Amino acid sequence: MLTQALFRALDRKASWLVGIFLAIAVLVPLANLLIPPGQFGHVPTYLVSLMGKYLSYAILALALDLVWGYCGILSLGHGAFFALGGYAMGMYLMRQIGTRGVYGNPTLPDFMVFLNWKELPWYWQGFDSFWFAMLMVVLVPGLLAFIFGYFAFRSRVTGVYLSIMTQAMTFALLLAFFRNDMGFGGNNGLTDFKEILGASVQAQTTRAALFAATSIALALSVLVCSLIVNSKLGKVMIAVRDAESRTRFLGYRVEYVKLFAFTVSAIMAGIAGALYVPQVGIINPGEFEPGNSIEVVIWTAVGGRGTLIGPIIGAIVVNMGKSWFTSAFPEFWLFALGALFVFVTLFLPKGIVGLWAQLRNSSARRQATSTQPPLPTPQQDRAAERGEEPATFSGAQPKPAE
Repeated sequence: MLTQALFRALDRKASWLVGIFLAIAVLVPLANLLIPPGQFGHVPTYLVSLMGKYLSYAILALALDLVWGYCGILSLGHGAFFALGGYAMGMYLMRQIGTRGVYGNPTLPDFMVFLNWKELPWYWQGFDSFWFAMLMVVLVPGLLAFIFGYFAFRSRVTGVYLSIMTQAMTFALLLAFFRNDMGFGGNNGLTDFKEILGASVQAQTTRAALFAATSIALALSVLVCSLIVNSKLGKVMIAVRDAESRTRFLGYRVEYVKLFAFTVSAIMAGIAGALYVPQVGIINPGEFEPGNSIEVVIWTAVGGRGTLIGPIIGAIVVNMGKSWFTSAFPEFWLFALGALFVFVTLFLPKGIVGLWAQLRNSSARRQATSTQPPLPTPQQDRAAERGEEPATFSGAQPKPAE
């Protein structure tokens, strides 16, 4: 009964997406592990990690779309939630190094030994446990989003003012995490990871497992977002996006709707960051850069906000382009990214998904027009009114009877 109700709540596109990413979670690791290198169908390990990074970005873009595309909240600080989840995972990975670090300290990470720290800070306690770290991955971004959103939405801060506040939040975290006395590695961040759950993070099987976990997490994220936006709450979210004042006058607590969406979105972003870190091997304060949060907005806009598939497509396509562009023309990437955003804003306001929908609708209209019978001429209409057999006009007018 529960499963049937669940699939009824899903729309068709979301069901297809969930199925596709679950299939990818199985097929790509098998192609990497079972097919020998050099043979057709083999997926190299480096490509598995690269695709896993793209899927992490897709989860982040989907998280932003939940609040921007469906609730009208343009957040320019979602990179902060992504980075906090990444730091929680990084702290767990640092605790797993133990005596294998440069200084061989079984408790303190190398950067703490270098900075003459004598004991582990209280906020590092418990991160030697994987499940405690995963709890922090969810709790820290979610709690920050809840506190920030509670005061912002309760004060009815909206529009560009809210966007500036979210960007100020992530910039403040950037400055804080750059400090060595914060205990998070300062400018260098956290790196040199050795293992996760007892397995080497560099092993081929670990890379494949991390990719599978990321793909499954993306499928679950699509599932959660679809259940939300297709529910009654999702309809209220759309009403808040399109007419916030009217929704409030109808008696809905708009601030609670926004707070729910913002908190769930932050938790998704934190999970994306936690999956990102072991696949790239580092987390540093650069992830808090406001420019990173703006890039997430561009991914969502390029793919098409207000859809579930659009942000995923945007994140993957733009980052694939970034990987090529930064290797071919590294100094021009930011200009290309800005030009892309301007182009999408002016000519593709609904993104790639919106363009595809327009082309499909145009094709359907042309097909429907071609199958419809031709409209009668005025002479045929008058003949039909007199009850006569409609004449077929071939061009020349008949001669009047003498």
